Amino acid sequence: MNRNEIIQHYKNNPEVPVLIIGGGINGLGVFRDLALQGVHVLLVDQADFCSGTSAASSRMVHGGIRYLENGEFRLVEEAVHERNRLIQNAPHYVKPLATTIPIFTRFSGFLNAPMKFLGMLTKPAERGSYIIKMGLMLYDSYTGKSATVPKHQFWGTKKSLQHFPEMNPEIVNTATYYDGSMRDAERIAIEVMLDGERINADAHALNYVAASGAGRDSVTLTDRETGDTFTVKPQLVINAAGPWIDFVNKAMGNDTNFIGGTKGSHIVVNNQRLFEATRGHEIFFENEDGRIVLIYPLAGRVIVGTTDLYIEDPADAVCTEDEIDYFLEFSKVVFPAIEIKREEIVYSFSGVRPLPTSDANSTGQISRDHHNRIIEPGDLYDFPIFNLVGGKWTSFRAFSEQVTDATLDRLGEIRVDSTDQRPIGGGKDYPLEDEDQEAWIQALAKETETSAERIGMLFDRYGTGAREIALFCADGDDRPLTHAPDYSEREVIWITRTEKVMHINDLLQRRSLLAITGQISTGLLHEMAAIIGNELGWSEESQTKEVEKAQTHLLKWHRAKIS
Repeated sequence: MNRNEIIQHYKNNPEVPVLIIGGGINGLGVFRDLALQGVHVLLVDQADFCSGTSAASSRMVHGGIRYLENGEFRLVEEAVHERNRLIQNAPHYVKPLATTIPIFTRFSGFLNAPMKFLGMLTKPAERGSYIIKMGLMLYDSYTGKSATVPKHQFWGTKKSLQHFPEMNPEIVNTATYYDGSMRDAERIAIEVMLDGERINADAHALNYVAASGAGRDSVTLTDRETGDTFTVKPQLVINAAGPWIDFVNKAMGNDTNFIGGTKGSHIVVNNQRLFEATRGHEIFFENEDGRIVLIYPLAGRVIVGTTDLYIEDPADAVCTEDEIDYFLEFSKVVFPAIEIKREEIVYSFSGVRPLPTSDANSTGQISRDHHNRIIEPGDLYDFPIFNLVGGKWTSFRAFSEQVTDATLDRLGEIRVDSTDQRPIGGGKDYPLEDEDQEAWIQALAKETETSAERIGMLFDRYGTGAREIALFCADGDDRPLTHAPDYSEREVIWITRTEKVMHINDLLQRRSLLAITGQISTGLLHEMAAIIGNELGWSEESQTKEVEKAQTHLLKWHRAKIS
């Protein structure tokens, strides 16, 4: 069913066993898992899927080595397992990532962990070579025999500077360990959602639909595209709105105080010297203020982040001038000879971590673990509400599994399948070896009479999902986009038709890397408006308004460089 048909279906048939509010990765993960169990489930998001917190990650899939110091061993063990699962289940988007820590002292930090356990350490303290070495040995032990990623390496000053010649010569060691890179975070989320709908004809997801009220046995939903409202009658509600959890509960007539989120911002810079200086590694280190920060190469650009600041309203999250000053300053700690200029910033992004309310003395002490806070049926509702507090991109599958099991228990159903080894989207039947990938590309190129270079681009972009797109592109008059020639017109049409695109930025920001890598131009905005508008029935006036809206949003919230 298309969007209008789904909405009309629920207007005529309001009963639904499970309503999920929030289309970030936690909500989408639960959606897919419930769909796999055959549950009738509806998911709604007030904006586009994966447009809030889940779009503002550092694009790492990691076990959280620094959580060891807080004693969160269960969380680290779970996250390392889930990191390995993502590398295996989404190999088209998640790859092993060499992560290097520049270290400036040898002996600092021995008392950090015991002092934290005793509540005597209220702010971060510097960690030296020996404590980092001990932490990495423990971290490696969680990977076990799976060998999904290599074990860590430790280098002295001379070897470190041979490998990273631009690095600060004051380092005493570097430590390199391995986690995962997640270049296309938003596409993973979109494919998780699409998997859910493919698995189960009674699983439906709607973007730009908000929960705007509730009765004893019902929830009122508002279509933000038309202003129309409709009512559904769920047996159970899952509030997966992330930092908006308390806002959603308030809209449904219940004041809660579950979330005490912190803002994390990043900038994306076009600085070739910095990109080359990383040697393909994420540079992950402790700044002078104790904040763990990073420099991360991504698709020819470099992400620099992040901050950890309290914020009242997640709708206000934007990267500020002060944060940019902070990023430009700390990058010199590691690469002192490389200057990042403000005009090299092509994009910025900021999101709010859905952390639990806490009286911790510093934001770094707040647990990154996940919890299901349940509002039982009572005076306000006949249905329970599961509130998904916390969580990390890396462990979304495990959190989703736990919430799904709790949901099945409430519904009196049983689990029939697991997502543990289930491929995501274009990770299905993905060839892992270079020669097998080349054979796959060549075979599809021959079948579609398309150049191997073009098929290779699609394969890199969509994994084995490239097959459907290549066949569609070959089945009509296709042409490269004038303002983004690596993409084609029929490719954009396919994405619009099959991935629930409603606005230009849905495609530029969440179904491609065009925005985050600074490839936006006024010409591209108009070109996209014409193609998408033709699919969605926009008038010329509507196309113009969509361009203006997209441009305003990109400039205001993302400092996008638009040529």
